[in-house]
Amino acid sequence: MRKQSAEALVKSRQESGAFLSAEDLVSRVPVLNRKELTILARVGALNRLDGIEHRRDALWQIERAGKMEGPLLREKSHILQEETLSLPLQQMTTEERLISDYAGTGLTIGKHPMAYRRDALRRLRVSSAEELKTLRDGDYVKTAGMVIARQRPGTAMGFIFLSMEDETGIANVIVTTDLYERERLVVTRAKFIQAEGLLQNQDGVIHVKAVSLKLVSDQALEVRSHDFH
Repeated sequence: MRKQSAEALVKSRQESGAFLSAEDLVSRVPVLNRKELTILARVGALNRLDGIEHRRDALWQIERAGKMEGPLLREKSHILQEETLSLPLQQMTTEERLISDYAGTGLTIGKHPMAYRRDALRRLRVSSAEELKTLRDGDYVKTAGMVIARQRPGTAMGFIFLSMEDETGIANVIVTTDLYERERLVVTRAKFIQAEGLLQNQDGVIHVKAVSLKLVSDQALEVRSHDFH
């Protein structure tokens, strides 16, 4: 969102109170363009407005409200209201909501993406970042998460360090040069990775020295990681 639009939105809310509907928002903050209104609807920012049931409903109402050009239609916005109370669009699925969150803001205020997969991961004996703390040094473990950082220090003999986040914390994974050569695309491109290997749990410092890596998900989430810095 443009700074000008964000400031106008905040000013209107401070001066005139909460927005009552999509039409009210469009009328009071005319500087918001269609793209910005769509982003607000997609990330769930409009879900608490009166008459909006979910994100796709917000998109529908923003589309209708955006057609009210000129003062005459804005004064008589009720003529554009639907006669039926049935909603024309289905609610977004969990995955669609996550995709919208990360595309619009780079994060989600709901559950972490890994939380939705935890039951399936437990059946595969994949440990969370928190559970790794309870395991012994030298145990063979499986863990998985969303890659938030990739580092390849010049002093690390070619090793790569992955930081993988789940709903419980961060797991650190060591990737050897041989494994990197075998799984180069997974290491450099995958957003969600499952790693297997030996746990290093010494003095509260925990790493997994990976012997295998695989893609967990190909979700279209626009996840941003910090790579090789």
